[in-house]
Amino acid sequence: MLYDAHNHLQDVRLDPWREQILASTPQTGLAEMIVTGSCEEDWQAVADLARQHSWVRPAFGLHPWYVKERTADWATTLRHFLVSHPRAVVGEIGLDRWIENPDIDAQLGCLRTQLALAVELDRPATLHCLRAFGLLEETLRSTPLPRRGFLLHSYGGPAEMIPGFVKLGAYFSLSPYFGHPRKAAQLAVFKEVPIHRLLAETDAPDMWPPDELNPHPLHAADGKSLNHPANLRVSYELLAQVRGMDVAELEAVIAVNYNTLFGTAR
Repeated sequence: MLYDAHNHLQDVRLDPWREQILASTPQTGLAEMIVTGSCEEDWQAVADLARQHSWVRPAFGLHPWYVKERTADWATTLRHFLVSHPRAVVGEIGLDRWIENPDIDAQLGCLRTQLALAVELDRPATLHCLRAFGLLEETLRSTPLPRRGFLLHSYGGPAEMIPGFVKLGAYFSLSPYFGHPRKAAQLAVFKEVPIHRLLAETDAPDMWPPDELNPHPLHAADGKSLNHPANLRVSYELLAQVRGMDVAELEAVIAVNYNTLFGTAR
């Protein structure tokens, strides 16, 4: 049984294939996927998917890319979605210095607000971080954190920071994109993650695997590559390879890890 710790099945780029994906997913060995909201505009679509499919666990959060677009009532709306969905995760939240002209102060304020919600409602959280790992660690050390822990999805930080994040409650997930040769060094970082903190994800429709590892290629109308949620098995195979494990053995490990972090949110 496979667990996708992070994707965006509600993304409009998947509109042409979503019904096919929904119909075929139960036959792929998937036990559960976390469909992750990024902004106020897509939270309802995530909620609808979760209501329609028992194997979808929703996540609602304000991604740092959309902090500048938030409304005055965003936190109240977020609370409403989280309270209305007791199984929901808080996410995708975090920090990002990669985007053009990031408003880091606003990102920090939104991150702290959402972490406070996770603590109050006893929910795990899913964090995004690009080019801000030092600031993220500093922030997490000075902020109350969810009791059950949090996920650093598609972890792109250095191996040296893993022990510190683990002490704070972090889990680390790998996406199919780490199969690209240029990501070999980052893939190797996952050798250093404690085995009881490993998870797998797709981040579909982003983070697609290289062509030679991609059994489910998708392309948008403009020709850009997209990631299919069925590529979750690629993530498992990459993790098994880097850890020197049998895939079936890894499946059992990830099932325990996933349910430890997310499974008690009922």
